[in-house]
Amino acid sequence: MHRLPGNQRQHAQLTVHPLFEIGEIDPRVFGSFVEHMGRCLYTGIFEPGHPAADASGFRADVAELIRELGVTVVRYPGGNFVSGYDWREGIGPVADRPTRLDLAWRSIEPNLVGLDEFLPWAGSLGLEPVMAVNLGTAGTLEAAQLVEYCNLAAGTTLARERAANGQTDPYGIRTWCLGNEMDGPWQIGHTTAAEYGRRAAEAGKAMRLVDPSIELVACGSSFRHMPTFGSWEATVAELTLDVADYISMHAYYDGTQDRRDYLASGQRLERFIDDVTATCDAVSAKLNSARRMKISLDEWNVWSSAADSSPVGQTREISHAPRITEDPYLALDGVVLGDLIIGILNHADRVKIGCLSLLVNVSAPILTEPGGGVSKQAIFHPFAAAAKLARGRALAGRLSTPDYRTPSHGSVPQVATAVTHDPATGQTAVFATNRGTEPIELTIDHTAFGSFDLKSARTLTAGDPRAPRELGLVPLVEVDPGSARSTLLLPPESWTVADGVATA
Repeated sequence: MHRLPGNQRQHAQLTVHPLFEIGEIDPRVFGSFVEHMGRCLYTGIFEPGHPAADASGFRADVAELIRELGVTVVRYPGGNFVSGYDWREGIGPVADRPTRLDLAWRSIEPNLVGLDEFLPWAGSLGLEPVMAVNLGTAGTLEAAQLVEYCNLAAGTTLARERAANGQTDPYGIRTWCLGNEMDGPWQIGHTTAAEYGRRAAEAGKAMRLVDPSIELVACGSSFRHMPTFGSWEATVAELTLDVADYISMHAYYDGTQDRRDYLASGQRLERFIDDVTATCDAVSAKLNSARRMKISLDEWNVWSSAADSSPVGQTREISHAPRITEDPYLALDGVVLGDLIIGILNHADRVKIGCLSLLVNVSAPILTEPGGGVSKQAIFHPFAAAAKLARGRALAGRLSTPDYRTPSHGSVPQVATAVTHDPATGQTAVFATNRGTEPIELTIDHTAFGSFDLKSARTLTAGDPRAPRELGLVPLVEVDPGSARSTLLLPPESWTVADGVATA
């Protein structure tokens, strides 16, 4: 291993122990999100007539990359879209379905894809659906009826209607979102925390009367910097604690901000998770309840650093499947996204669902061209690596690292790490970000394991000169494995994964 001269070398040390557990890693943290927005659905995953389309109109070439990405769950159908959506208009004979104006994205919705197209597609890829209900322009009855249509085996008109539409067996959807971003003034049906909390509690109660086995997600704040953040969580948690299992978090980090602030995004996400967790736990204490709400990070991503401005909603001409926020991602964006994954894994005890937003075309890891090809974006690669390797339990490593100064967020750790270990197989992974502009040696002390066999180490660096669509993880050259300690030389502004087999 090449070592820097002593007067130039920076050092960090990580000590890992198999008994220092954070929590079990729920595979659902590696989920994604499909919304009727832009070209995510139409000409994204669904394009009849495309050379790669199957008999149902879904693109097999896109499905192949979704499998490679390692997605486990998929949230559907929104997003802002759901607050104006009538699910009944997306079932039954396609020729009889109405064409509507979607107010969320000012686009034409032809209802060519609805529940009975999307859910079988998701099932064919092994994707568990996370279904959102409309609590913006609809309410308790519509939500309960949707659960009935999807989950009731037989004996009612809605169950018979599902069977007549081709799905004899119930879909058995486990997880349901009680609306979307109801704190946001942009949301159709936007309301106060108190009103939303009551609305969500009543809808959730009715949904559970249909199917007592379901899990429910209450809406948290749309962003950390919403003016009602904190107070919204406290009010909603208090009103829904008896019915909701999760509170949602939405987190997007802008690649056009100061570079050092952007590279600190993972630390900012960890603080965000801590704030939401503390707020919900305070409510449980106030109510003398043993229930603890978990977190559904059901929208998260980075905005491309290559975009001219943050991809926000804009007034546009009404059309079908417009190109919205189809930004190219650079290596820097992949590094920051990998850093966010580290933050998620370090909260595996509370963050049980995660949905990278979105899956195809709209700020997405996968891009398509209508009638043409499909490609991976830079953010594809760290997500796919983590989804494949992060198994079993997240471990709390003891990390010693220099500080990293940012203009807006003060000092943050220069190195961020997460450790995962599967006791059943021994599969172990160390994920590490170097946020600094100089290389740094990371020494991993794994003497607490009976054995530690480092198999590979790969990295993505922000300064990678390759074109975005050619990017991927490359072997880390400077690696010094050992029986007690292993050392990695982390490149500047990089995200690295080292994996091997360890026994306790």
